[in-house]
Formats: sequence, C-alpha cells, structure tokens
Amino acid sequence: MRVISPKMLREFGAVHPDAVGPLARWRQLVAATEWKTFTDVKAEFGSVDQYKQFAIFDIGGNKYRLIAAIHYNTGRVYIRHMLTHAEYTRGRWKKG
Repeated sequence: MRVISPKMLREFGAVHPDAVGPLARWRQLVAATEWKTFTDVKAEFGSVDQYKQFAIFDIGGNKYRLIAAIHYNTGRVYIRHMLTHAEYTRGRWKKG
C-alpha cells in the first residue's frame, strides 16, 4: 500500500517526538502489504477500528490516533488526521 501523505506524519513527529518510532513502524508495515478489504487491515492491526469510510489506528500504545481513508482499489492509504488521544476523544475530526 502507498501512504499519502507521509509529510503529515513527519510534521506530527516534529511536535510529538515519541510518536516518530511508532509511526515509522506503522508506515513500514503498511507499505509492505496489499489490503483488499477492512478484514485484511484488521488481520494486520487487531486494534484498528472503522468509522464510516475511515480506518482508525492506535499508534504508540494508544497514545495517538491515525485516521485514514483506505482506497483498496488503488492501493493507497490517505492520512486524513493524526491526533493525540485527547484530540481524538473530543471528536472534532468527525465534522470535517
């Protein structure tokens, strides 16, 4: 799968340095796979959740949330939001 846009991950890591390692591992795992359905994602990342068209990944021991739109037909994972757990809990990301 191809991650679009890794720039968001770098920017988030600059503000939250402890997220850099977990995000790099997440990106490496995603790049090495080809998902066809959400079931495939769930098999790789057991803690992933789905909300509407988004996959929600726990990053860094549940400290952060990566919200992505996965386009299985094109093999692309679009990062929509990268949030702390507190930001995710507020739910503002659902409105935009």
